[in-house]
Amino acid sequence: MKRVVVTGMGMINSLGHDKESSFEAILRGECGIRRIELFDPSAQTVQIAGEVTNFDPSTVMDAKEVKKADRFIQLGIKAAKEAMSDANFTDGFESERFGVSSASGIGGLPNIEKNSIVCETRGPKRISPFFIPSSLVNMLGGFISIEHSLKGPNLASVTACAAGTHAIAEASKTIMIGGADRMLVVGAESAICPAGIGGFAAMKALSTRNDEPKLSSRPFDKDRDGFVMGEGAGALVLEEYEMAVARGAKIYAEVVGFGESGDANHITTPVVDGPLRAMKAALRMAGDVKVDYINAHGTSTPANDKNESSAIKEIFGENTPPVSSIKGQIGHCLGAAGAIEAVVSIMSLDRNIMPPTINYTTPDENCPLDYIPNQARESELNVVMSNSFGFGGTNGVVIFKKI
Repeated sequence: MKRVVVTGMGMINSLGHDKESSFEAILRGECGIRRIELFDPSAQTVQIAGEVTNFDPSTVMDAKEVKKADRFIQLGIKAAKEAMSDANFTDGFESERFGVSSASGIGGLPNIEKNSIVCETRGPKRISPFFIPSSLVNMLGGFISIEHSLKGPNLASVTACAAGTHAIAEASKTIMIGGADRMLVVGAESAICPAGIGGFAAMKALSTRNDEPKLSSRPFDKDRDGFVMGEGAGALVLEEYEMAVARGAKIYAEVVGFGESGDANHITTPVVDGPLRAMKAALRMAGDVKVDYINAHGTSTPANDKNESSAIKEIFGENTPPVSSIKGQIGHCLGAAGAIEAVVSIMSLDRNIMPPTINYTTPDENCPLDYIPNQARESELNVVMSNSFGFGGTNGVVIFKKI
């Protein structure tokens, strides 16, 4: 099968509007979690999130088109633009052999909420004609494919918090079997709205540290009390290896393994078995590699962090590599998390530095690993693993290697 490499990347999140500023802020241990500004959260039990601030969608798309795209699409367009520019296709490309693999966990929830209220209070005739196309998850790939003239396979993964990682796997498979030469992966999410925050809060999934937003998300820390909602987008250009070499592209990493599994246990409560099998599958595909760093799913929920730690420990034993989670800094970006964290993992690989797990102050006996507490750590990195697990018991793992 054909080899797949990463030749372009982009991201936007609560710490920055591009990959460089975001990554540097992550390395510094900064936190983008604050009181919600996208709506008045006064009536909510949870009033904090990792919002993208000062983002003007008219800077990435025509002002007249903005109303046709929900915020998650706008954020995805921003990340995709950066990734395509980073890939530097100076001599162009064959449109029919360049596809899109998009991902979102929920899609246009703010628009769904808004138009449901309009329907109820003002009647169905007042619903926006742009409501449906602005809310569909696959419209993320639709808008982006039109902008960049990508006429290859146009795919969409909607697998909760594993969606971004699954989108990378789907794109990689497509190139490996010859369905396309290049794929643009984009994971985007923006569900910070009354229904989104209220819904997760009703499940008791969110941290309630409203008075300490920057200390609220605490992956693997004993005093963690839930995740914090984030928003943003990550994008990666995947390319067939020989074509990337032939055009002299900068190759950040090779996709050497990915694994997928289902828990078949509970719709929201995770178990050790599913993540364990996904990681094992990714390692089998990658072959004889030594993983130097794991970018964990690390949500800051009591169940996930314990289970993920147990799965990692069972696989690697005494040779468990350092592990960290960036969700303490940007929040949990749901379906975009896997794409954003893949970009961070590859940038870590490229620069030989591992991001910290911030707010780690009290060790948990159920989480006995090296979580790179509070400060980034330099290290020679050749192979990195990125984990993503989602509601419904869906799991995705991807492994990147230096060339």
